[in-house]
Amino acid sequence: MTTRIAVAGKGGTGKTTLSALLIRYLIENKPGKSILAVDADANANLNEALGLEVIETIGTIIEDTKKPDVVPAGMTKDIFIEYRLSRALVEDKAFDLLVMGNPQGPGCYCYPNDLLKRYLEKLSKNYDYTVIDNEAGLEHLSRRLLPMIDLLLVTSDSTARGIRSAGRIKAIVENVQIAVSKMGMVIGRSREGDLEKLSKEIKNSGLDLFGEISHDPLIAEYDLNGRALIALPAESAAVQLSQKLFQALNL
Repeated sequence: MTTRIAVAGKGGTGKTTLSALLIRYLIENKPGKSILAVDADANANLNEALGLEVIETIGTIIEDTKKPDVVPAGMTKDIFIEYRLSRALVEDKAFDLLVMGNPQGPGCYCYPNDLLKRYLEKLSKNYDYTVIDNEAGLEHLSRRLLPMIDLLLVTSDSTARGIRSAGRIKAIVENVQIAVSKMGMVIGRSREGDLEKLSKEIKNSGLDLFGEISHDPLIAEYDLNGRALIALPAESAAVQLSQKLFQALNL
């Protein structure tokens, strides 16, 4: 049985950074365990944080199926897409990665989302951990990409607006009745004194505060130079704080 961990939050709150740090933690602390990373954001960049090149995404697969005669005779469209999805899985020695990708044309993204949901349900059963970096914003939760989540990490920056947005994510989860065993907030890019100033907003959000990943100049440096965040050194403040956070959550 897989442990499903989802990371959600509005854009710019360190969602992908936290996902990469979590995958790094699992690799280092759960040797021998299989890990599936899923970038469910249409604006995919988890692969960059993990240092992997992605050639095929769910978005490109869906676009290909619009071409005439692309589905072989005698094969249904769904079976063909599932075959292509299996080829889109990027395999690393420590984990595998599946990427949603960007929609290439007009129209609703409901069909690829539904395909990912069905395929993910089947695929994740083969892994000990499934880590999902969700779409920025709030609307993705109502699509119920995962009907059940063991741990939901809601990211926020150290602003009142960000914390209020995190609180709305909690409300959406409850309204659409996603089964979440454990949910809480992680505040990123914080500086000394921020949590004390924001204590009232944090309390009003209704979310437990799991911890913070304070501002780390190394993250900005790695981003600027196109280096994978999963390769941050052990002395990185973000790495050290994330290790403590995940240990406290008994991961």
